[in-house]
Amino acid sequence: MTYQLLVIDDEELIRKSLTKLFTSRGYRVDTASTGADGLAMVERKRPQVVVLDLRLPDQGGLQVLPKIHEIDATTEVIVVTAFGDVASAVEAMKLGASDFLKKPYEMEEIFLAVEQATRSFERETQLNAFQTRALERFQEETILGKCGAVAQVRDLIAKVARSEAVTVLIDGESGTGKELVAHAIHYQSDRGRFPITEVNCSSFQDALLENELFGHERGAYTDAHSMKKGQVEMCHRGTLFLDEVGDMPMGTQSKLLRFLETKSFKRVGGTEDITVDIRIVAATNKALDRAVEDGSFRRDLYYRLKVVNICLPPLRERGDDVLELTTHFLGEFNRKFKKNFRLIPEETRQALLRYSWPGNVRELRNMMERVVLLEEGEVLLPEHLPAEATRSFEEHLPNVARGDSGNPTLAEVEERYILEVLERCAWNKSQAARELGISRQGLIERIKRIDRRSPQLS
Repeated sequence: MTYQLLVIDDEELIRKSLTKLFTSRGYRVDTASTGADGLAMVERKRPQVVVLDLRLPDQGGLQVLPKIHEIDATTEVIVVTAFGDVASAVEAMKLGASDFLKKPYEMEEIFLAVEQATRSFERETQLNAFQTRALERFQEETILGKCGAVAQVRDLIAKVARSEAVTVLIDGESGTGKELVAHAIHYQSDRGRFPITEVNCSSFQDALLENELFGHERGAYTDAHSMKKGQVEMCHRGTLFLDEVGDMPMGTQSKLLRFLETKSFKRVGGTEDITVDIRIVAATNKALDRAVEDGSFRRDLYYRLKVVNICLPPLRERGDDVLELTTHFLGEFNRKFKKNFRLIPEETRQALLRYSWPGNVRELRNMMERVVLLEEGEVLLPEHLPAEATRSFEEHLPNVARGDSGNPTLAEVEERYILEVLERCAWNKSQAARELGISRQGLIERIKRIDRRSPQLS
């Protein structure tokens, strides 16, 4: 990428020398001698980097700097002045300058400063693009369902997102969608423009989890050859999602509690307090109240996290939401695998509704992915589902001959459904095959396997 550089300086010699330097290094360079001309150039050219003199004939650089960011907040601004002082430097950095140099400067010094600014611009652009894609993905992954419990969850998410609540605790069995709720809270809030990061607390031992959360200073331990920011610091102004918080070691629980109480922390091996503004969304599939009673989770941390509590219902308690989610996942994987499953007959619906779904929404999604990947046709048949998903339905089937165990076999369920479709299609095999989502020859082969004497099937 060729970067656009703007030099705003009232000294002509400086403008010419910087133009020569950066043009030779591959930059496109424009110049301006006044603040007004510089702002007009920013409006017209949208440079990635501006080198701004603090002393200009018409207005001060500290007045021009915020106006540049009003035009384009992504522009990196390097402030330079012959009257360098601490107060000016501090004020410039507060106003969003990326660097501050004093005249006279070496050409290599300003070149390195501009190079650093272009890298910062590139990182910020990539982060913005990532956040935009993440928001688009979230909007595609809305929280589906019409049952009352899910409607209440959606309402609570909206209230929390608009609020100033900095801690949220999500309870629910594994696979109920706790991560999706965390992302919904984040992207529906003003924090959605900033990062959301996830830390699985069950994946780290005590010291490693503390390092992952809070980072470390150079020399904090043997292999710490450089300073490393932790996830808490990296998601400043955004959201930190602590998954499986019930598995957090006690030592890290103490450090997290201190952070929640003071809004500041020290990197491992550090002495400086670092303050950040984040929202913490914690999730668990454990009963934390029982963990508090048995001493494996701090009571004070539990109540700190549980300022707002969102409880997700298991899929088995969500009624017809199972069918809505099935249709949604079929559509998702149809697009992915270029298939066309679109019909769910009554037998399959009943099988899905009667199954207990121990893995909840995650299990249903994985099951539909497997079906669409491995099976063919337009109809989701009971035989496409794993045996455990159809067992409860088979136990309740009336008027079907049963196998040795007393339960109907999948072959018997298939037979009944094929016969129903054939009757509905007035025994037109081509039409029945289309409705079943199989070829005509495939239907004929299935008919041959049916152990039933009928002149209409001959």
